[in-house]
Amino acid sequence: MPSTDFHTGASHIGAPRTDGSRTVPPQLTARLLPLLAEADLLDSPAGWGGITTRAGVFRLQPVRLDRDLELLTRWMNEPEVAAYWELAGPAAVTAAHVRAQLDGDSRSIPCLGLLDGTPMSYWEIYRADLDRLSAHYPARPHDTGIHLLIGDGTNRGRGLGTALLRSVTDLVFDNHPRCMRVIAEPDIRNTPSVSAFLNSGFRCSAEIELPDKRAALMIRERALRNLL
Repeated sequence: MPSTDFHTGASHIGAPRTDGSRTVPPQLTARLLPLLAEADLLDSPAGWGGITTRAGVFRLQPVRLDRDLELLTRWMNEPEVAAYWELAGPAAVTAAHVRAQLDGDSRSIPCLGLLDGTPMSYWEIYRADLDRLSAHYPARPHDTGIHLLIGDGTNRGRGLGTALLRSVTDLVFDNHPRCMRVIAEPDIRNTPSVSAFLNSGFRCSAEIELPDKRAALMIRERALRNLL
């Protein structure tokens, strides 16, 4: 991951103008722009509050491994989940996946989804434009990506995915005014997931080849959020 350390001392900024300000050399501008984009990373969804759905009040709670690892490991070992997440195995497998995000720079935030206070889903909210995914589609600044799994089998097949995807994308838009699009890339073979995205206001923009899957590139536009 590139370093974001750079010098901004006066001697590095450029020659002074006659009014005392300084020009910024083009090569430094090219370096600063991506750094400024990275400076505005995600805040904690813990502060986003709840949202009322037809199934109850839903909210996101950032993962704590000391509290949540056993539950997440159980979910990752369910066949319907393991087929696409590929994290089946002992708790160390799940812990390594989650810890990579917890110890990162807030480009990705792993969360539990709570419905009326009960954990029932796992989410990853991430800056898609700063993710490796951006090499596979025409990313725009502040694109926000989401990954989702419904952890409890009793909650699958009831249309909950559609309701929750709409709710979470609304929370992203409400809390990140510079985010114009929410992005997802479910495995093209995962028909229930693709259908849930389509039914919640996403459109399938393209099929893209990722290192570990062929994915449907799903996009929900802020400008169209109220049309469905």
